[in-house]
Amino acid sequence: MKKQLIRLCLLAMVFSCISGAADAQAKKRTAKKKPAATKKATTKTQDAASQAVAPVKDTAKPAQVMSADIKLDTPRRSLRNDAIIERNLVKDRTPLTYEHIREDDAVYRQRVWQEIEVHEKMNLPFNYKATEDNGNQRFIYILLNGIKSGQITAFEDDRFSTPMTFTQIANNTVAPPHTISIPDPVADPDGSKGLTKDTLIQEEFDPEGIERYQIKEEWVFDKESSRLHVRILGIAPEKAVKNADGTLRGVVPIFWVYYPDLRPILAKYEAYNGKNFGARMSWEELFESRMFASRIIKSTIDNPGDNYIAGYIKDDILRLLEGENIKEKIFNYEQDLWSY
Repeated sequence: MKKQLIRLCLLAMVFSCISGAADAQAKKRTAKKKPAATKKATTKTQDAASQAVAPVKDTAKPAQVMSADIKLDTPRRSLRNDAIIERNLVKDRTPLTYEHIREDDAVYRQRVWQEIEVHEKMNLPFNYKATEDNGNQRFIYILLNGIKSGQITAFEDDRFSTPMTFTQIANNTVAPPHTISIPDPVADPDGSKGLTKDTLIQEEFDPEGIERYQIKEEWVFDKESSRLHVRILGIAPEKAVKNADGTLRGVVPIFWVYYPDLRPILAKYEAYNGKNFGARMSWEELFESRMFASRIIKSTIDNPGDNYIAGYIKDDILRLLEGENIKEKIFNYEQDLWSY
Protein backbone atom coordinates (compact mmCIF):
# COMPACT_ATOMS: atom_id res chain seq x y z
CA MET A 1 0.00 0.00 0.00
CA LYS A 2 2.77 2.33 0.91
CA LYS A 3 4.65 1.54 -2.31
CA GLN A 4 1.58 2.45 -4.40
CA LEU A 5 1.26 5.80 -2.66
CA ILE A 6 4.90 6.55 -3.29
CA ARG A 7 4.52 5.69 -6.99
CA LEU A 8 1.47 7.93 -7.29
CA CYS A 9 3.37 10.81 -5.69
CA LEU A 10 6.30 10.36 -8.06
CA LEU A 11 3.99 10.28 -11.10
CA ALA A 12 2.27 13.45 -9.92
CA MET A 13 5.64 15.18 -9.55
CA VAL A 14 6.72 14.11 -13.05
CA PHE A 15 3.45 15.40 -14.59
CA SER A 16 3.79 18.70 -12.77
CA CYS A 17 7.37 19.17 -13.99
CA ILE A 18 6.37 18.42 -17.59
CA SER A 19 3.44 20.85 -17.50
CA GLY A 20 5.65 23.58 -15.94
CA ALA A 21 8.27 23.21 -18.67
CA ALA A 22 5.59 23.44 -21.37
CA ASP A 23 4.13 26.63 -19.86
CA ALA A 24 7.62 28.18 -19.66
CA GLN A 25 8.30 27.44 -23.32
CA ALA A 26 4.96 28.93 -24.35
CA LYS A 27 5.65 32.09 -22.35
CA LYS A 28 9.15 32.35 -23.82
CA ARG A 29 7.78 32.22 -27.36
CA THR A 30 5.17 34.83 -26.55
CA ALA A 31 7.78 37.10 -24.93
CA LYS A 32 10.00 36.88 -28.02
CA LYS A 33 7.20 37.85 -30.35
CA LYS A 34 5.97 40.86 -28.34
CA PRO A 35 9.22 42.94 -28.43
CA ALA A 36 9.39 42.50 -32.18
CA ALA A 37 5.92 43.94 -32.57
CA THR A 38 6.75 46.77 -30.17
CA LYS A 39 9.98 47.53 -32.02
CA LYS A 40 8.17 47.73 -35.33
CA ALA A 41 5.49 49.95 -33.84
CA THR A 42 8.10 52.19 -32.23
CA THR A 43 10.04 52.47 -35.49
CA LYS A 44 6.90 53.40 -37.39
CA THR A 45 6.00 55.98 -34.74
CA GLN A 46 9.48 57.53 -34.87
CA ASP A 47 9.41 57.70 -38.66
CA ALA A 48 6.03 59.38 -38.62
CA ALA A 49 7.16 61.80 -35.93
CA SER A 50 10.36 62.64 -37.82
CA GLN A 51 8.40 63.28 -40.99
CA ALA A 52 6.01 65.55 -39.11
CA VAL A 53 8.61 67.52 -37.07
CA ALA A 54 11.44 67.82 -39.63
CA PRO A 55 11.72 71.52 -40.63
CA VAL A 56 11.53 72.54 -44.23
CA LYS A 57 14.86 73.80 -45.55
CA ASP A 58 14.78 77.42 -46.64
CA THR A 59 16.46 77.66 -50.03
CA ALA A 60 15.90 81.42 -50.35
CA LYS A 61 18.96 83.61 -49.81
CA PRO A 62 18.80 85.98 -46.82
CA ALA A 63 18.36 89.64 -47.60
CA GLN A 64 21.60 91.63 -47.48
CA VAL A 65 21.54 94.38 -44.88
CA MET A 66 23.49 97.43 -45.98
CA SER A 67 25.71 98.89 -43.28
CA ALA A 68 27.60 102.15 -43.12
CA ASP A 69 31.36 102.39 -43.39
CA ILE A 70 34.08 104.90 -42.56
CA LYS A 71 36.72 105.21 -45.25
CA LEU A 72 40.16 105.71 -43.73
CA ASP A 73 43.13 106.59 -45.91
CA THR A 74 46.00 104.12 -45.85
CA PRO A 75 49.12 105.82 -44.45
CA ARG A 76 51.62 106.50 -47.21
CA ARG A 77 55.23 106.95 -46.18
CA SER A 78 57.47 109.50 -47.82
CA LEU A 79 59.85 107.98 -50.35
CA ARG A 80 62.48 110.53 -49.35
CA ASN A 81 63.46 111.97 -45.99
CA ASP A 82 60.89 114.72 -45.45
CA ALA A 83 63.12 116.63 -43.03
CA ILE A 84 66.66 117.90 -42.67
CA ILE A 85 67.32 115.61 -39.70
CA GLU A 86 66.72 111.90 -39.26
CA ARG A 87 63.64 111.69 -37.06
CA ASN A 88 63.74 108.33 -35.29
CA LEU A 89 62.69 109.34 -31.79
CA VAL A 90 58.99 109.05 -32.58
CA LYS A 91 59.39 105.38 -33.55
CA ASP A 92 61.17 104.54 -30.28
CA ARG A 93 58.87 106.38 -27.90
CA THR A 94 57.19 104.30 -25.22
CA PRO A 95 55.05 105.64 -22.38
CA LEU A 96 56.41 105.57 -18.85
CA THR A 97 54.80 103.12 -16.46
CA TYR A 98 52.56 104.59 -13.82
CA GLU A 99 53.67 104.75 -10.23
CA HIS A 100 52.04 101.97 -8.23
CA ILE A 101 49.51 103.10 -5.62
CA ARG A 102 48.56 100.64 -2.90
CA GLU A 103 44.88 100.35 -2.13
CA ASP A 104 45.52 101.03 1.57
CA ASP A 105 47.37 104.25 0.72
CA ALA A 106 44.53 105.65 -1.45
CA VAL A 107 42.76 107.56 1.32
CA TYR A 108 40.84 109.85 -1.05
CA ARG A 109 39.34 108.97 -4.44
CA GLN A 110 36.99 110.94 -6.65
CA ARG A 111 35.94 110.38 -10.25
CA VAL A 112 35.47 113.28 -12.62
CA TRP A 113 34.08 113.46 -16.16
CA GLN A 114 35.36 116.39 -18.23
CA GLU A 115 34.57 117.67 -21.70
CA ILE A 116 37.08 119.04 -24.21
CA GLU A 117 35.84 121.55 -26.78
CA VAL A 118 38.03 121.28 -29.89
CA HIS A 119 37.28 124.84 -31.02
CA GLU A 120 38.95 126.40 -27.99
CA LYS A 121 42.36 127.90 -28.69
CA MET A 122 44.25 125.54 -26.37
CA ASN A 123 42.56 122.49 -27.94
CA LEU A 124 43.35 123.28 -31.58
CA PRO A 125 45.81 120.33 -31.85
CA PHE A 126 42.77 118.02 -31.80
CA ASN A 127 41.85 119.38 -35.26
CA TYR A 128 45.32 119.38 -36.84
CA LYS A 129 44.58 118.28 -40.44
CA ALA A 130 48.07 117.52 -41.77
CA THR A 131 49.04 114.12 -43.18
CA GLU A 132 52.33 112.52 -42.17
CA ASP A 133 53.97 109.11 -42.49
CA ASN A 134 51.62 107.58 -39.92
CA GLY A 135 48.51 109.02 -41.58
CA ASN A 136 46.11 111.85 -40.82
CA GLN A 137 46.99 113.72 -37.62
CA ARG A 138 43.45 114.45 -36.47
CA PHE A 139 42.86 112.89 -33.08
CA ILE A 140 39.66 111.16 -34.23
CA TYR A 141 41.60 109.42 -37.03
CA ILE A 142 44.19 108.22 -34.52
CA LEU A 143 41.41 106.52 -32.56
CA LEU A 144 39.65 105.08 -35.62
CA ASN A 145 42.86 103.71 -37.14
CA GLY A 146 43.76 102.03 -33.86
CA ILE A 147 40.32 100.42 -33.60
CA LYS A 148 40.20 99.28 -37.22
CA SER A 149 43.68 97.74 -37.03
CA GLY A 150 42.76 95.87 -33.85
CA GLN A 151 45.36 97.58 -31.66
CA ILE A 152 42.73 98.90 -29.26
CA THR A 153 39.17 97.95 -28.38
CA ALA A 154 36.18 100.27 -28.45
CA PHE A 155 33.43 99.99 -25.84
CA GLU A 156 29.82 101.13 -25.66
CA ASP A 157 29.94 102.54 -22.12
CA ASP A 158 32.39 104.26 -19.82
CA ARG A 159 32.65 101.11 -17.69
CA PHE A 160 34.26 99.27 -20.63
CA SER A 161 31.87 96.32 -20.30
CA THR A 162 30.55 95.89 -23.87
CA PRO A 163 33.01 95.87 -26.81
CA MET A 164 32.03 97.42 -30.14
CA THR A 165 32.99 96.46 -33.67
CA PHE A 166 34.15 98.95 -36.28
CA THR A 167 30.91 98.38 -38.20
CA GLN A 168 28.86 99.38 -35.16
CA ILE A 169 30.94 102.54 -34.81
CA ALA A 170 30.36 103.35 -38.49
CA ASN A 171 26.60 102.85 -38.09
CA ASN A 172 26.58 105.21 -35.10
CA THR A 173 28.63 107.82 -36.93
CA VAL A 174 27.54 107.70 -40.58
CA ALA A 175 24.04 107.13 -41.93
CA PRO A 176 23.67 103.70 -43.61
CA PRO A 177 23.41 103.58 -47.42
CA HIS A 178 19.94 104.44 -48.69
CA THR A 179 18.25 104.64 -52.08
CA ILE A 180 16.77 107.81 -53.53
CA SER A 181 15.00 108.52 -56.81
CA ILE A 182 16.59 111.09 -59.12
CA PRO A 183 15.68 112.20 -62.68
CA ASP A 184 17.03 109.91 -65.40
CA PRO A 185 19.06 112.09 -67.83
CA VAL A 186 19.44 109.24 -70.35
CA ALA A 187 15.84 108.05 -70.71
CA ASP A 188 14.35 111.51 -70.09
CA PRO A 189 16.83 114.25 -71.08
CA ASP A 190 14.42 117.17 -70.90
CA GLY A 191 12.48 115.88 -67.89
CA SER A 192 9.12 115.98 -69.69
CA LYS A 193 8.31 112.32 -69.02
CA GLY A 194 9.14 112.44 -65.35
CA LEU A 195 11.26 109.29 -65.51
CA THR A 196 13.50 108.58 -62.52
CA LYS A 197 16.02 105.99 -61.49
CA ASP A 198 17.02 104.65 -58.10
CA THR A 199 20.48 105.63 -56.92
CA LEU A 200 22.33 104.30 -53.90
CA ILE A 201 23.67 107.10 -51.69
CA GLN A 202 26.52 106.51 -49.23
CA GLU A 203 27.32 109.41 -46.89
CA GLU A 204 30.95 109.98 -45.99
CA PHE A 205 32.38 110.45 -42.53
CA ASP A 206 32.76 114.12 -41.63
CA PRO A 207 35.48 114.69 -39.00
CA GLU A 208 34.20 118.23 -38.50
CA GLY A 209 31.18 116.74 -36.73
CA ILE A 210 33.41 115.58 -33.85
CA GLU A 211 33.38 118.78 -31.85
CA ARG A 212 33.99 117.49 -28.33
CA TYR A 213 35.77 114.73 -26.45
CA GLN A 214 34.78 113.40 -23.08
CA ILE A 215 37.38 112.05 -20.68
CA LYS A 216 36.83 110.02 -17.54
CA GLU A 217 39.50 110.37 -14.88
CA GLU A 218 40.14 109.58 -11.25
CA TRP A 219 41.78 111.76 -8.62
CA VAL A 220 43.57 109.79 -5.88
CA PHE A 221 45.49 111.05 -2.87
CA ASP A 222 48.38 108.74 -1.97
CA LYS A 223 49.25 109.07 1.72
CA GLU A 224 52.60 107.35 1.23
CA SER A 225 53.93 109.99 -1.15
CA SER A 226 51.56 112.74 0.11
CA ARG A 227 50.57 113.54 -3.46
CA LEU A 228 47.32 113.95 -5.32
CA HIS A 229 47.47 111.84 -8.49
CA VAL A 230 45.19 112.13 -11.49
CA ARG A 231 44.85 109.28 -13.98
CA ILE A 232 42.75 109.26 -17.14
CA LEU A 233 40.65 106.11 -17.48
CA GLY A 234 38.81 106.58 -20.77
CA ILE A 235 38.30 108.89 -23.76
CA ALA A 236 35.18 109.18 -25.89
CA PRO A 237 34.63 111.30 -29.03
CA GLU A 238 31.25 113.00 -29.03
CA LYS A 239 29.04 113.51 -32.05
CA ALA A 240 26.91 116.61 -32.42
CA VAL A 241 23.18 115.96 -32.78
CA LYS A 242 21.37 118.81 -34.53
CA ASN A 243 17.74 119.72 -35.06
CA ALA A 244 16.05 120.05 -38.44
CA ASP A 245 16.81 123.79 -38.52
CA GLY A 246 20.54 123.19 -37.90
CA THR A 247 20.61 124.20 -34.24
CA LEU A 248 22.57 122.06 -31.81
CA ARG A 249 20.42 119.69 -29.78
CA GLY A 250 23.25 118.06 -27.86
CA VAL A 251 26.24 115.76 -28.06
CA VAL A 252 26.44 112.02 -27.48
CA PRO A 253 29.51 109.75 -27.09
CA ILE A 254 30.15 107.50 -30.09
CA PHE A 255 32.39 105.00 -28.32
CA TRP A 256 34.75 104.74 -25.36
CA VAL A 257 38.42 103.76 -25.43
CA TYR A 258 40.36 102.57 -22.40
CA TYR A 259 43.15 105.12 -22.03
CA PRO A 260 45.89 102.82 -20.60
CA ASP A 261 45.50 100.66 -23.73
CA LEU A 262 45.71 103.77 -25.90
CA ARG A 263 48.92 105.20 -24.41
CA PRO A 264 51.41 103.16 -26.53
CA ILE A 265 49.68 104.37 -29.70
CA LEU A 266 49.50 108.00 -28.61
CA ALA A 267 53.23 107.94 -27.90
CA LYS A 268 53.85 107.38 -31.64
CA TYR A 269 51.86 110.45 -32.74
CA GLU A 270 53.02 114.01 -32.25
CA ALA A 271 50.64 116.78 -31.27
CA TYR A 272 50.66 120.07 -33.14
CA ASN A 273 52.64 122.93 -31.61
CA GLY A 274 52.14 126.23 -33.37
CA LYS A 275 54.93 127.94 -31.43
CA ASN A 276 57.68 125.41 -32.10
CA PHE A 277 57.27 122.91 -34.92
CA GLY A 278 60.52 121.14 -34.06
CA ALA A 279 59.90 120.47 -30.35
CA ARG A 280 56.50 118.84 -30.47
CA MET A 281 55.30 116.58 -27.70
CA SER A 282 53.49 113.32 -28.27
CA TRP A 283 49.78 112.93 -27.63
CA GLU A 284 50.56 110.79 -24.61
CA GLU A 285 52.68 113.61 -23.15
CA LEU A 286 49.93 116.11 -23.92
CA PHE A 287 47.39 114.19 -21.86
CA GLU A 288 49.78 113.37 -19.03
CA SER A 289 50.90 117.02 -18.82
CA ARG A 290 47.27 118.21 -18.90
CA MET A 291 47.97 120.48 -21.88
CA PHE A 292 44.31 120.87 -22.78
CA ALA A 293 41.37 123.00 -21.67
CA SER A 294 38.30 121.24 -20.31
CA ARG A 295 35.29 121.71 -18.08
CA ILE A 296 33.81 119.34 -15.53
CA ILE A 297 30.42 117.93 -16.52
CA LYS A 298 30.03 115.24 -13.85
CA SER A 299 31.66 114.00 -10.64
CA THR A 300 31.11 111.67 -7.73
CA ILE A 301 31.26 114.48 -5.16
CA ASP A 302 27.86 114.92 -3.46
CA ASN A 303 26.18 113.15 -6.36
CA PRO A 304 24.21 110.13 -5.06
CA GLY A 305 21.99 110.17 -8.16
CA ASP A 306 24.97 109.84 -10.54
CA ASN A 307 23.66 112.81 -12.54
CA TYR A 308 25.43 115.12 -14.94
CA ILE A 309 25.61 118.76 -13.95
CA ALA A 310 23.33 119.59 -16.88
CA GLY A 311 20.68 117.36 -15.28
CA TYR A 312 20.16 119.61 -12.26
CA ILE A 313 21.52 122.98 -13.45
CA LYS A 314 19.98 124.46 -16.60
CA ASP A 315 21.92 127.70 -16.91
CA ASP A 316 25.19 127.38 -18.85
CA ILE A 317 27.11 129.87 -16.72
CA LEU A 318 26.03 128.18 -13.52
CA ARG A 319 27.19 124.84 -14.92
CA LEU A 320 30.68 126.23 -15.45
CA LEU A 321 30.69 127.64 -11.91
CA GLU A 322 29.58 124.29 -10.51
CA GLY A 323 32.43 122.58 -12.36
CA GLU A 324 34.91 125.05 -10.90
CA ASN A 325 33.40 124.46 -7.47
CA ILE A 326 34.03 120.70 -7.83
CA LYS A 327 37.61 121.34 -8.90
CA GLU A 328 38.14 123.61 -5.89
CA LYS A 329 36.79 120.96 -3.49
CA ILE A 330 39.34 118.44 -4.76
CA PHE A 331 42.13 121.01 -4.55
CA ASN A 332 41.15 122.07 -1.03
CA TYR A 333 41.21 118.50 0.24
CA GLU A 334 44.92 118.23 -0.51
CA GLN A 335 45.68 121.70 0.87
CA ASP A 336 43.76 121.13 4.10
CA LEU A 337 45.92 118.12 4.94
CA TRP A 338 48.93 120.38 5.43
CA SER A 339 49.40 122.25 8.69
CA TYR A 340 51.75 125.18 9.12
